[in-house]
Amino acid sequence: MNYVWHRSYPDGVPRKIDLRKYANIPDALSQAIRRWPDAVAFEEGDQQLSFRRFDAHAQNLAADMQHTHGLQAGDRVAVMLPNGLAYPVAILGLLRAGLVAVNINPLYTARELEHQLRDSAARAIVISAPLLTTMKPVLERCGVTRIIAVPAPGASAFSDLSASTPETSFAQALSRGARHPFKAPILSASTIAFLQYTGGTTGPSKGATLSHGNIVANLLQLDAWFGTTLARNRECVLTALPLYHIFALTFNLLFNAMIGSRNVLVANPRDLAGLAAVMGRSGITTMTGVNTLFNGLLNTPAFADVDTRNLRMVMGGGSAIQAAVARQWFQRTGIHIVEGYGLSETSPGLCVNASPATEFTGAIGLPLPMTEVTIRDDYNREVPIGEVGELCARGPQVMQGYWQRPDVTAEAFTSDGYFRTGDVARMDDRGRFYIVDRKKDMVLVSGFNVYPNEIEAACAEHPGVFEAACIGVADERSGEAVKVYVVRSDAALTAEDLILHCRQQLAAYKVPRHVQFVDELPKSPVGKILRRELRS
Repeated sequence: MNYVWHRSYPDGVPRKIDLRKYANIPDALSQAIRRWPDAVAFEEGDQQLSFRRFDAHAQNLAADMQHTHGLQAGDRVAVMLPNGLAYPVAILGLLRAGLVAVNINPLYTARELEHQLRDSAARAIVISAPLLTTMKPVLERCGVTRIIAVPAPGASAFSDLSASTPETSFAQALSRGARHPFKAPILSASTIAFLQYTGGTTGPSKGATLSHGNIVANLLQLDAWFGTTLARNRECVLTALPLYHIFALTFNLLFNAMIGSRNVLVANPRDLAGLAAVMGRSGITTMTGVNTLFNGLLNTPAFADVDTRNLRMVMGGGSAIQAAVARQWFQRTGIHIVEGYGLSETSPGLCVNASPATEFTGAIGLPLPMTEVTIRDDYNREVPIGEVGELCARGPQVMQGYWQRPDVTAEAFTSDGYFRTGDVARMDDRGRFYIVDRKKDMVLVSGFNVYPNEIEAACAEHPGVFEAACIGVADERSGEAVKVYVVRSDAALTAEDLILHCRQQLAAYKVPRHVQFVDELPKSPVGKILRRELRS
């Protein structure tokens, strides 16, 4: 393979990394715990958790899992928690005990929860107490026999529950574990760490099997990339994205804990005024977000007064960052959004732009060290530079496969071992990659490929548009036609205004034929716009 991107690597970024530096995920975090035991590791509202207490709580939970619950290395344990102090403790505790963490979205319905519990064969669950009503109807049909409940957000994660609650409280589990010795299991690079379930856009969600080696590789890749930008024990990272999502899990939680950052956890990022207030008082130096979060903050009056002078690095991912949003963000903060790219199946990082960013290019950046990326056509042939095809990737961060789905796993990889991402992309002559769109979201108009990202970005340039989402709808003449759903920022905007605007920016076959104004767009908990719900 011709590693074109190596010529564009920022100064100081190595081409290779030592994957043997850390044996497993707990080992990767141990250095920060030893070096800065009394520094604040996590913060939730007015509650703080030092690295020392983080370490002790996690070990006590691991011991309780072994002694009280009789769980053994390799058993699966579900975690259904919002962002809060209990989440990092639960994750490190489970990993230390050799257990496999199964992250579950706290907003899931009983049906969605049941699927993940049954598919993973989880034996226990750490769950936010208000969610017990969602879980109880499915218990008889699942193999979960141990329930550890965490108080609702806002209350101390380490306080006890009501005496009338039959479940074990998180506080009780930690207290019991402190009375038992902990026996550390052997955790190798191949030991499974997470079952990270995909969004289920093409059927029931599948569990991406991520090993300790997969996650550690991505942590080391991120460290090699951001090593000259982010300082040890000097950063304060804002975690508004949900930690059960792979982006925040790896970058916000694990990577920032590894470098000794103070992590400000936000349980409800939909309260944008409250989020702006947190940013204003916390001295944030680093933050992650998705396009809708950045756009939402920019349209929140309280954010206009937030002092962002300490902010040094802003990382965007999860979905394409629109040029209009990136431009407004820079105008407001003076900081360019560093766009990256990855998937649940890749731990997640594959590509990222240089940091600190000096411009916004619309590229997802360059492949991380020891990551191979290739653009393939439908016949698995590599396409020339500049041409469009499916982005395929190979590297130490790529998953072992889908949990108990060898058939689906085989389909997901090329014959030479590259993971098929399902994203349409291209590479320029500097080795930078650009996502064109999701393969399944492409609209076919009279034989021409139309990519929704481009249409949405064009709509976003209109000052009367707050958000837009594009899908294809059946059309007798052209097979499919472009339709956009639009949330207005200006009530005077008409469909004719927007179509005229698009005609000035897009080829005729790309111009929306249908415009529908809505009050809001369906989104995932991370903030991705769910086109599939609009199609249905």
